[in-house]
Amino acid sequence: MCGRYVLTTPGEVLAQIFATAPPPEELLEAIVPRYNIAPTQKVPIVRQAASGERELALAQWGLVPHWAKDPAIGNKLINARAETAAEKPSFRDAMKRRRCLIPADGFYEWQKLGKGKQPWLLRMKDARPFAFAGLWSQWKNPESGANLETCAILTTTPNELTATVHDRMPVILEASTWQRWLDDAPPGTPFTELFLSYSAADMEALPVSKRVNSPANEGPDLIEPVQM
Repeated sequence: MCGRYVLTTPGEVLAQIFATAPPPEELLEAIVPRYNIAPTQKVPIVRQAASGERELALAQWGLVPHWAKDPAIGNKLINARAETAAEKPSFRDAMKRRRCLIPADGFYEWQKLGKGKQPWLLRMKDARPFAFAGLWSQWKNPESGANLETCAILTTTPNELTATVHDRMPVILEASTWQRWLDDAPPGTPFTELFLSYSAADMEALPVSKRVNSPANEGPDLIEPVQM
């Protein structure tokens, strides 16, 4: 699974990397360096707008299907297994028409060691930003009429590096596949080849402080390697 991640790249740079339409100033101001992003928090996503352009937006992490009676269901829907998302009621609609990119600089996984767990930061060796394959949804509050936009991260089998820490990893998309993932596609379109685990040769894993265990902790010290 992926239950915590890092994004420190400024909004202006994300807009350039992902070739989005110019984001509004208030959105750019809301995208601040984050070293311990946790479920239920607002996160940047990139999606296809009705105009056909890519747009940068904020969505709450934890997908709430449009048919949900209680938005708290999103607390349990932070990840979607790539192998079965198209069949699951919670994710089926989003897989058909609401796919997105979720920018990240790295993600955390926890390795079981004896009676405890050691957090590891997994990222690109050159520390460049990348994109998770994501899904987004819009839920309308029946009382207030307010719309809530939410998202989830797809997961897959781990590459050789991640497998030393955990038995799942987020789906990381090559830049050459971003548009295919965002484009409208006929129902039942397979994306199997996009869900293959990302090359371990481009990644590194660093043991980090257990302070990352608490989502209340933030700051650049969380991604500093520690001695084991």
